[in-house]
Amino acid sequence: MRYFIDLAYRGTHYHGWQIQPNALTVQQVVEEALSRILRYKVEVTASGRTDTGVHATTQVVHIDHEKPLSMSNEGYKLNAILPADVAIKSIREVNEEAHARFSATSRSYEYHIIRQKDPFQKDLSYHFNRPLDIEKMNEAATFLLGKQDFQSFSKVKTDVHTYFCEISRAEWLEVNGRLVFYVSANRFLRGMVRALVGTLLLIGEEKAEPASIKEVIASGDRGKAGRSVPPEGLFLTEVAYPGEIYTNRD
Repeated sequence: MRYFIDLAYRGTHYHGWQIQPNALTVQQVVEEALSRILRYKVEVTASGRTDTGVHATTQVVHIDHEKPLSMSNEGYKLNAILPADVAIKSIREVNEEAHARFSATSRSYEYHIIRQKDPFQKDLSYHFNRPLDIEKMNEAATFLLGKQDFQSFSKVKTDVHTYFCEISRAEWLEVNGRLVFYVSANRFLRGMVRALVGTLLLIGEEKAEPASIKEVIASGDRGKAGRSVPPEGLFLTEVAYPGEIYTNRD
């Protein structure tokens, strides 16, 4: 049987999601907890990886297990032994062909900016106090919509077959005193959201015009885009799947 496990984590103290030598990662602590509870070595497949310091309110992984799993049993036990900054949210059975990465239809991120120093937002947002024209940032964000080649916003050394992504949402909103960038797409390139935010901030500071982002996209040159903003403001918030992949079992 195949299961999707939804989890959340605060990425502050981790070197990203993916296991790597000589560094603590979220995948490592999740697999160690699962292996301890299920009593054999477990390896998970995730919807994607997050970088050092990046958070997730929803990350999805899948595992195969021959016996029934439930949130009330295994989920409870996992949460009891996982670190305080990692939590299991749900365990759902899916069909055998469902894949945490390849079955996903869209992914959503948020980038959080605070305008005044706030000790309670440390490591959970980016403190940026320079004046910003939010209207121009949102005007520029409209040019990101649709299917386009986003190589200009990708980390340079990355192994992908295509730089095309289809963005369905890109907008800035003021939320509870914070400035939040909401972005959803069928897929994202490595470092893409942080580069998008850095570019939009340049426009908000009136160092570039909103339409200039079209030229950045057309160039395919990472050097033409803005800097990569710090990781602490970034959250993976949703991974969407077709409803038919879930079984009817509880």
